[in-house]
This record gives sequence, C-alpha cells and structure tokens, in this order.
Amino acid sequence: MGKKVFVIDLSICNGCYCCQFMCKDEHSGNDWSPIAKPQPEVGQFWVKLTERVRGTVPKVKVAYRPHLCMHCDKAACMAACPSGNIYKREDGLVVVDSVKCKGCRNCVDACNFDAIYFNEDLNISQKCTGCAHLLDNGWSEPRCVDACPTLAMKFMDEEDAKELIKDAEVWRPEIKDKTQPRVYYLNVPKKFIAGTLYDPVEEEVFIDAKCSLTDVDNGKKYAVVTDAYGDFWFEDLPDGKFKLEVKAGGKTKVFDEIDTTGNDVNLGDIPLA
Repeated sequence: MGKKVFVIDLSICNGCYCCQFMCKDEHSGNDWSPIAKPQPEVGQFWVKLTERVRGTVPKVKVAYRPHLCMHCDKAACMAACPSGNIYKREDGLVVVDSVKCKGCRNCVDACNFDAIYFNEDLNISQKCTGCAHLLDNGWSEPRCVDACPTLAMKFMDEEDAKELIKDAEVWRPEIKDKTQPRVYYLNVPKKFIAGTLYDPVEEEVFIDAKCSLTDVDNGKKYAVVTDAYGDFWFEDLPDGKFKLEVKAGGKTKVFDEIDTTGNDVNLGDIPLA
C-alpha cells in the first residue's frame, strides 16, 4: 500500500462546509473502534473549515481553509505518547488507538497544529483518522474528500501527487522539516493592496490610471491599471513593505512603506486633486 497525502486547493474551496459536516456525520454517534470512538456532537471538529476575512469594506476577500490532522511523518503526538498508543499506518495516516488510549493528554499539548481534541466523557484523545475504517473496507477516500463538491480536496497516492504538490505549501512551513506533514495546500492566498482613485473636483473615478508598486526589500515591481470603477488591486503579494505610485489626469500620489506583514491593505478612496 502506497503512502497517501491530502492535497487541498484553496483557490476552489468555496466555504460550503461539506467536509466539516460529513466528518461529523461519519463519526458523531458511530463507534469505529479501535480506529475511533464516537466524536462528540459539539466541541470537536476533526475537519474544521476556518474562515478568514481579508481586507476592509469594500475591498474584502474571504479565505477558507480545511484544517485537519496533518498526519505528520515526524508526528509530535506519537513521540509524546508514553504508552505508544498513537501509531502510523502503512498508508501514512496517524491514528490514536481509541481502545488503548490512557487519557494522559500529552498528545493534545504536543500537536503543532491544534488538531487533537480531548474527550472528557470517554477520557481519550481524538482526531481525524483519514476515515481509516472506510479505507480498510474498500473506500478510496475519506468522507470529507468524497463530499467536496468543487474537488478542492483530494486524497492521493504520494507518488501520483508528486507533480501536483511540487509547488504546494504546508501549514506552518517554518516547522516543515521538524514535522513533515502529509497535508498539502495549493494556492494559499497571499496579501493584497487595493484602493480606489477618484477626482474630487469632477466627482468621477479615474479609469485606466497607472498604478506602480515596488517591493522595498528586493526592488521587484508590479503594475496594474484601475478598472471601470476606479479600483486597483495588487494581489499575491508577499509579506513586506511596498512603495506605491499612482498616476491619473496629470496628477501623481505616492505612498511609502505600505506594510503587508500583518494584514491585507485597503487604502480606501484616494483623491487625486
């Protein structure tokens, strides 16, 4: 059996929550021991869709990301389990033995991705199993993947996914070598800088106005023009500081050191008088 990976394309995830719903449907009230005991009806989402609002009104985008166990090859939860009751299967999935778990909670604290929950009623740790009980009974993919209407989620043989994931990212890339996660994200949203140019005298927006952006750190340049609404968008930007120059109607305005490190930037309505 080849090792599996999850591949999730965030550019086509539309926030439908099917993955989260189906995980709950499969595991809440169902005992799949020793793979998993029932997931509580509330308080646990082994696949959880996170939603992040980017920018400010009216320059707003929403980013969605399915968050689940990363099934790490160097799983901190396995190392933290004193009784060895967390194991990695041949297909790469990491499973907490729901019968043998002693309830010490070490794995909950050790997980680098906040993907492990503790069930107080059952006194065990619980998390995404990759629906290993289904895979062992003929299914080719977990319920979350099977239910994804946009095919944003895929469950693939690692060998078959090589070309697809060569430019993919992992969650918390700063600890990638330490954890070696098996969940890959495609098209992770980068930062944007946006605004609207208008003439305060004519009370009209500027169309096709030239907007030039320069990365202060490396000098890389970006260029766009305003659309029919006077809006400009610089997208897929890295974290850092930028210098913006906008030109329209013989007028120029410059913004120094726009910082995208923390958030996407909406410069709002910009008058060129």
